[in-house]
Amino acid sequence: MFIIHGSSRENGNTEQLTNLITKDVAKTEVQLRHKHIKAINDQRHEPNGFQPIDDDYEEIVREMLEHDTIIFSTPLYWYGMSGYMKNFIDRWSQSLRNKDLQFAEKMKNKKMYVVIVGGDQPKIKALPLILQFKHIFEFVGATLEGHIIGTGNSPGAILEDQLAIQQAQLLNTTLKNK
Repeated sequence: MFIIHGSSRENGNTEQLTNLITKDVAKTEVQLRHKHIKAINDQRHEPNGFQPIDDDYEEIVREMLEHDTIIFSTPLYWYGMSGYMKNFIDRWSQSLRNKDLQFAEKMKNKKMYVVIVGGDQPKIKALPLILQFKHIFEFVGATLEGHIIGTGNSPGAILEDQLAIQQAQLLNTTLKNK
């Protein structure tokens, strides 16, 4: 299992919920806040296409492609994914054209999960973001297997969202039995 953490806060609510989901599950994790990923320079229609970029993006993608199950963990920032997460996913346009990565081929049939925590009615207001992730995953041939949306604004507040905690424990049991 591969986990992509998109939060800017160390051990924030989204990360805490994701940790409950993946407790005692073999996993590889990346904290996007600790990586240097440049914004996409859309060169799809340039004669020479995308040019190599000196940052951490390709290393993360190569590691992600080695896993069949991926969790995208992001706070709800202004009713969307975090900037770190958006920047990472935007670069998929570049990966889709990188023949060495075989990105499209390797993304097919991957099982994706999304974990979101926010403070302003996230169980309703994060639903468009879940749909966005679903469309992104379908575009690359992967499937959205499930999602958990939690409520938490101040540090540690996610632990008061009993529904999200129960859902996390249930998903944890499912993931441990795979």
